[in-house]
Amino acid sequence: MAVREIDFEQGPIRPPSEAYSLLLRLTRNCPWNRCLFCPVYKKRKFSRRSLEEIKADLEAMALAAEKIGDMSRQSGFGGRVNREVAALVHAKHPHIFQIAFWLLHGGERVFLQDGDSLLLPTDQLVEVLKLLKEKFPTVNRVTTYARSRTLLRRSVQELEKLKKAGLNRIHVGLESGSDRVLEFMKKGVTGDQHVEAGRRVKEAGLSLSEYVLLGLGGTDLWEEHARDTARVINEINPDFIRMRTLTIRPGSPLADEVREGNFKPLGDDEIVREEELFLENLAGIDSYIYSDHILNLLEDVQGQLPEDKEAIMAVVQGYLSLPEKERDLFKLGRRSGCLRSPQDLQKQSERDGLEQLYRRLQVQGISVDQYLEQQLLQFI
Repeated sequence: MAVREIDFEQGPIRPPSEAYSLLLRLTRNCPWNRCLFCPVYKKRKFSRRSLEEIKADLEAMALAAEKIGDMSRQSGFGGRVNREVAALVHAKHPHIFQIAFWLLHGGERVFLQDGDSLLLPTDQLVEVLKLLKEKFPTVNRVTTYARSRTLLRRSVQELEKLKKAGLNRIHVGLESGSDRVLEFMKKGVTGDQHVEAGRRVKEAGLSLSEYVLLGLGGTDLWEEHARDTARVINEINPDFIRMRTLTIRPGSPLADEVREGNFKPLGDDEIVREEELFLENLAGIDSYIYSDHILNLLEDVQGQLPEDKEAIMAVVQGYLSLPEKERDLFKLGRRSGCLRSPQDLQKQSERDGLEQLYRRLQVQGISVDQYLEQQLLQFI
């Protein structure tokens, strides 16, 4: 088969932690697709891919890997995929570069797309997982997104069956534990349903990542959002708590709510105060906390509970204790990519440029928050 005939589907998103994973599309788009804050799949119809389509993609991916190996051998690298081979593939056959990129990073991880792969029948998923391992024996981790409502349709025994077939981790968009926030955002699930779904995943022995969306309560429900989300997380005790920060995209349903006055978003400092309240209320769990997204202001909020909680809280409280100008300078530096933590403000070379930008905004009558609101849109 010629290289130009190698073709496979891939969806639009994956978790940041799956940056080096092979993306295997099992479903298209999101079956719920009503959440006000999510712009990703709007106006796109959900569909389940057939087993034949998925198998064809795996065959194409395996063929691409074989072709890349041939290119490596012809270039004198003995079948190994290094940066030189990946660059060659990108230049000559960009449509299979994702396979080269995956092999470059070990060829060990796979992420099942799109928004809810577990809607496929369990037996079909098992067959896909077995074929995946057959085609790519180096794979040692397979993960997927799943909605809590979908997990409630799966018994613990079914989840155990998927684990035995090779599924390792499930990513769940919990977002909030507050029923009022979940209802307003049209999440289609309650806090108690989140708890039951998460407990099933844990009981089946699968690794569980729960995503918390900072700022989702807005100015009216931020305290309830923080406290109830912590309560739900405490009842689940997931392996990972991954924090994200709400950013409202123009044209999204939530942007319409903002325009109509039904939702008032929090500023960066307010979100950090909400984050502080959420973290304070985490108790009795041994989850690992990640702040692994460019939209999060405080990247250093990371560590193992309970032993790292004091250090985690110190990061948040240290930021909040800074003078207003220092917070503004850090926000400018973080959003521009030149700073990663407030301690980086001590670097004079970086600080000088931020001071210039800060003064320019003052002259123009633009607040730091107004400026950053526009800057953040490029990361969505």
